[in-house]
Amino acid sequence: MEMGSGLLGLIVFILDIYAIIKILGSSASAIMKIVWVLVVLILPVIGVIIWYFAGPKS
Repeated sequence: MEMGSGLLGLIVFILDIYAIIKILGSSASAIMKIVWVLVVLILPVIGVIIWYFAGPKS
């Protein structure tokens, strides 16, 4: 079970990093970038899902 949870944690971490890179590279205002990065950092799984559907596009 530990292997599965470790792998799941790694996948969530990679998705969070990907989301943060895309957020910082978007054309959104600086304040919105900060808000989105905080959402992704505070809510790692749900934040990435919300960002994917409602976040700033490049």
